Amino acid sequence: MSNQQKASSSTPPRSIPTSSEQAIANDSEPRTASFDATTLATTTITRDGASATPPTPTSLNGDNHNAVSHRSTPSHKGLAPPTLHNLPHVSLGPVAHPSAHPSSLATALRALNDGSGGAPFRDFPTPSSNDSPYTKSISSTAPGSPRIPPVRQNSGSQTPRVRPHATTLSIPGMTRSLISPDGKIADRDVAAKLVIIMVGLPARGKSYITKKLRRYLSWQQHNTRIFNVGNRRRVASLPSPTKHRREGSMDMFPQGATILVNGAQPPESPVQKKPSPLDQDDSTPKPMDQSAKFFDPNNEQASRLREEIAIDTLNELLDYLICGGGSVGILDATNSTIHRRQNLFDHIKAREPKLGILFIESVCKNPNLLEANMRLKLSGPDYKDKDPIKSLEDFKERVKAYESAYVPLGDYEEEHEMQYIKMTDVGKKLTHFGLGGFLSSGIAHYLSSFNLSPRQIWLTRHGQSFDNQLGKIGGNSELTDRGHFYSVSLYEFITKKREEWLVEQKNKIAQSSFPPVPGDQSPPYPDLSRELDEKNFCVWTSMLTRSIQTAQHFEADEDYDVKNWEMLNELNAGKFEGLTYEEIARNHTGEYAKRQMDKLHYVYPGVGGEGYLQVISRLRDMVREMERIKDHVLIIGHRSICRVLMAYFMDLTTDDIADLDMPLGMLYAIEPKPYGIEFHAYKYNEQKGWFDEVPGYKPAKTVDRSA
Repeated sequence: MSNQQKASSSTPPRSIPTSSEQAIANDSEPRTASFDATTLATTTITRDGASATPPTPTSLNGDNHNAVSHRSTPSHKGLAPPTLHNLPHVSLGPVAHPSAHPSSLATALRALNDGSGGAPFRDFPTPSSNDSPYTKSISSTAPGSPRIPPVRQNSGSQTPRVRPHATTLSIPGMTRSLISPDGKIADRDVAAKLVIIMVGLPARGKSYITKKLRRYLSWQQHNTRIFNVGNRRRVASLPSPTKHRREGSMDMFPQGATILVNGAQPPESPVQKKPSPLDQDDSTPKPMDQSAKFFDPNNEQASRLREEIAIDTLNELLDYLICGGGSVGILDATNSTIHRRQNLFDHIKAREPKLGILFIESVCKNPNLLEANMRLKLSGPDYKDKDPIKSLEDFKERVKAYESAYVPLGDYEEEHEMQYIKMTDVGKKLTHFGLGGFLSSGIAHYLSSFNLSPRQIWLTRHGQSFDNQLGKIGGNSELTDRGHFYSVSLYEFITKKREEWLVEQKNKIAQSSFPPVPGDQSPPYPDLSRELDEKNFCVWTSMLTRSIQTAQHFEADEDYDVKNWEMLNELNAGKFEGLTYEEIARNHTGEYAKRQMDKLHYVYPGVGGEGYLQVISRLRDMVREMERIKDHVLIIGHRSICRVLMAYFMDLTTDDIADLDMPLGMLYAIEPKPYGIEFHAYKYNEQKGWFDEVPGYKPAKTVDRSA
């Protein structure tokens, strides 16, 4: 029987210590750092860094596999002494040198106590058998020993790291790392960034998709921009538009798609500065022929120009991602041939091989949807202020020119491992291939929620609560009498507006005509397959008392579906719940100043404390649900909830969210349209017990900097 087998069968889990070891074991907690250096100095080190004294393998007794036998294993003649590399795993205490083994330490201690030199260790306090450092993991540290932080290094080899870094989920406010303390995609993580290349024939809803994608990703705090090839195509001052680009500019022309509010450009951001004259291009572009002949594949000169413009626009996009701090760049163009798509793919990989590339194709098979898209195109920049009948004929000729060379996404992309998403009839059907990365997967989930059903989304805060009356933040107080009156007026007003909307939609359907007549620019809703009378009306509240009580009259009406959502709860103020802003400013000056400096990224201290980024993260699924359902929705929320949702639907910047004015008594109506949204704002008139519309309302910064 071998020595190891004898040790496991004839000894208890912990080996019987020698006399010198027993002296050490009699004391309590070790002064670990005191003898570590001496021990290491007296320990013989082999060439490979292991102890020359053969260490003992761990006990084979299954009852205590962490115990260490101190019996020496005899050396075999002609064989190198065993090292830590060829022994079973032994858990070393914090006092052990990485090259030293407990048995080596015991040998050194015996030598010292026998008089070979050094101070005796009999008075050294050591732990009891149950607290021996040899039974602890290497991560444990004695109270008296200093903690030395690790030095950042390459643990894989001595050569610099060559493989790309991991591309895992990045959510601002929810994730954090050394290179990305704010949770955004770091500039170093090029592989986590994404180039989206749109594919599809004209009037298939590509710009509609890009608008919503950019809005959603930007709202999620991922820097996203659209680069529209058509915008460059419409300007022919020079063959290469980059010659007009200002130094440092990332996008020469305005973005190709913006969220339209009531059919017009969106209101100016409350904190966004107007561009200075220096930001404008001084050149005077010369218009060129943009008729259907320009898009004929047989027109070689026009084809070369279109290819050059596409590559030039792509270069702008790559500059934005690689040098401009961008996370997602969207190339909005038809890209309808395999040749064009392969050229774009190769150009990206030649510039930065690690960048992710996602093709998104929009296919339209519904004739009503195609009709609506075509009518919308007639009010676009190519046909604005032109005869609609002739414009429609020219546009159809342009589509035919593209169709002659059009190749949809499919076998070629799959054979070459190109990830793609194919979207049919704006969300009715979604297929995808080879999606890799959290951005691509999240985009697919978001696109699957699209619908063009006519509906209204209402947004308001709860009625006045007792905490509102006292100026306290957070809490779960009930409504005051004024708050209850608000809930009654809200129910009556919404019921009336619901009836008016139904009559208005039926009149629009009856009056719609196609082909369009001069002056007819507003496209009809393509989704008319569902009867308007069947639409439900959902009322969503938080799980806080003041929000639930505001919806009590809707709850009593069977024609409304009321649901309470925890994700709609007010931002949690942590240990400041129930305090006023004046109390926080007086008693917690430092925290108050930090919040004033950066309200968007500030997180309230204490258990459960949140910030606006955490609210955005928990409302992500709520926004997807609001995009998915075809019914009306009224959200009775709180200040932070309304700010975040308003920022999404109104396409506001990240700087606007935390400072958006959102007082009690305001009611907002948002109606999604194929071109953007229709928006109305109403203010509660307490004397009349009704709501008055606020004409020309624009989101503004709050006058109360503490709120």
